[in-house]
Amino acid sequence: MPPTHIAPDREHREHRRVVLATMVGTTIEWYDFFIYAISTGLVFATEFFGGIGKDALLISFATIGISFFFRPVGAVIAGHLGDRLGRRAMLIATLLLMGVSTALMGLVPSAQAIGVAAPIILVLLRILQGLSAGGEWGGAALLAVEHAPPGRRGLYGAFPQIGVPIGLLLANGVLAAVAALTTPEQFLAWGWRIPFLLSVVLVVFGTYIRTRVAESPVFEEVRKTRTQSSVPVVELFRHHWPLVIVGALLFAANNAVGYMSTGGYVQSYATKTLHMDRSVVLAAVMVSAVGWLASTLLAGWLADRYGRLVIYRIGFVAQLVWMFPFFLLLDTANLGLVILALVLFTVGLGLTYGPQPALYAEMFPTRVRYSGAAISYAVGAILGGAFAPTIAEVLQTRTGTVYSVGVYLSFVTVVGLLASFLVKDRPGLPLTEERPRSQS
Repeated sequence: MPPTHIAPDREHREHRRVVLATMVGTTIEWYDFFIYAISTGLVFATEFFGGIGKDALLISFATIGISFFFRPVGAVIAGHLGDRLGRRAMLIATLLLMGVSTALMGLVPSAQAIGVAAPIILVLLRILQGLSAGGEWGGAALLAVEHAPPGRRGLYGAFPQIGVPIGLLLANGVLAAVAALTTPEQFLAWGWRIPFLLSVVLVVFGTYIRTRVAESPVFEEVRKTRTQSSVPVVELFRHHWPLVIVGALLFAANNAVGYMSTGGYVQSYATKTLHMDRSVVLAAVMVSAVGWLASTLLAGWLADRYGRLVIYRIGFVAQLVWMFPFFLLLDTANLGLVILALVLFTVGLGLTYGPQPALYAEMFPTRVRYSGAAISYAVGAILGGAFAPTIAEVLQTRTGTVYSVGVYLSFVTVVGLLASFLVKDRPGLPLTEERPRSQS
């Protein structure tokens, strides 16, 4: 092969390695995160919070939200170090923290064995998961986008995004397999622990993949010119705080809707209220995860052709249009209709998720990009998904109808749609170019 082709070939291999590393690592991170979220309604409400009484399920769902308040802390720490030292090291550190926390959850005795210490330990480990999740996404998204060839940031950025539906697919699949192979008594006694302990194997694999990836070329250029910010978080909030607010509102609208399935509400509602079989419901969510994956990748590709914000807006409109038909079909408790409801629900979800890394990377200057992306994501997660399952449970219980949940999610979606008009689309902007302060 002629020498002129060596460098492009190496660059192409590096691009593929980055895509694989960000996708695999994010998959493992979110497998761990979703295993807890799904288990709240299926296991923890009875095994760890059962002594509380009739509000056990509500409090169990609330523990999902508690970890979200620690996401900004993880985002600030990882953002600071990621903007100062690089993206790659933070990706490895957050992956290890998530894996260790999840594996330890699988070893915590039930409340029947050690009393109140059981839920306390479980919540503390969930907080560590929140710290990890707060720092993970920004690094994975930026590494993929900053390595992307010209004109393909949207598509490359979509690959770490599909790690989320793949993680959801994997988490539901493992839980469904364990549920199918055990009796209900065995599943509650020890079966649920298996998916948590499997995290050890996945993290070892993910860490190996991530250690083989080169640092972001955009960050390397900044490091060589010694133009890193000394305190990125301070600079971010001093000069670019409007962008953080807009970014948070955009993600909140996506995250609240997404957590209806990923946060365990649909699984709990279908099994406890509609009396559907647990393994069947998990299988239905797995099918919807495939739809989410496909729509997310499609959104990344479309974002390169038509712009990030156009795809966002189409996605938000799709969420609104399908909101009440979704709950109408869900209430039939018919497996085919429930699958249809979930799959079509993921269309809007994917369209408002796929373009996110490219949009966030182009919103923030290089000096504060990791901090800006990670903190916007973490704050948006608090505003959107943190207590979405809890709010949904309260609304459905107090009003006696699941359609009240649809009203709540429609409101959040409208807020996200309006926020999309407060930021500019810059798909061709060089990522090393500095921009005026507070420019949105």
